[in-house]
Amino acid sequence: MDWNRAVGLLVVLALHGGVLYALWSARVIPPPAEAVTLFVNFINPPPQPAPRVIPAPPPPKPVKQAPPPKPVKPPHYHLAAQAPVASPQEAVEPLPPPEPVVEPPPVVAAPAPVQAPSLPAPPPKPAGPVTLAAELAVSCPERRPPVYPPMSRRLGETGKVVLRVELDETGRVSTAQVASSSGSARLDAAALAAVKSWRCTPAQRDGQAVRSVATQPFNFTLEGR
Repeated sequence: MDWNRAVGLLVVLALHGGVLYALWSARVIPPPAEAVTLFVNFINPPPQPAPRVIPAPPPPKPVKQAPPPKPVKPPHYHLAAQAPVASPQEAVEPLPPPEPVVEPPPVVAAPAPVQAPSLPAPPPKPAGPVTLAAELAVSCPERRPPVYPPMSRRLGETGKVVLRVELDETGRVSTAQVASSSGSARLDAAALAAVKSWRCTPAQRDGQAVRSVATQPFNFTLEGR
């Protein structure tokens, strides 16, 4: 066992030696002699410019003063004889008295014309026909009763017809229509035919003939019933 262990150690040492030699040959491990040397250069700051010196302004030049003016001799005048001055009473003339101010007479405004009171306008006349309070037959002196239709008599038709009649300015019937039917067209037609032949007195409004409207009833009855 010791011999085998010794052989194994030799093999391991041989392998390590071969690996170290291979690394040394391939220069994987740099030798200490090839260490890199770093050189550092220090950069000096740029020189600053010298301060600018502003020269002082030159002293002002003395101002020459003008020489004083020469004295001027006053002119010599010859005094002449002055005219006598009038006294204040002789020189001042009295002012004329002020003229009286005449004021113009006051202007009197003319009185405004008095307008006559306006009369109220007359009320407008009502438009349309006049509605009569009574039946139409009251104002119709010429009238005839309706003829009883023979067919209605045989059939025993009876009833009450109410007509709405409109008259013109001459009293003639202008329009007539059934306001309430009797229930029989024959009786209604007989009433219309009769009233259209009537002659009536026209209605008056403010002394003038005008159109009018009235109603007229007709009772159709058979005797013995």
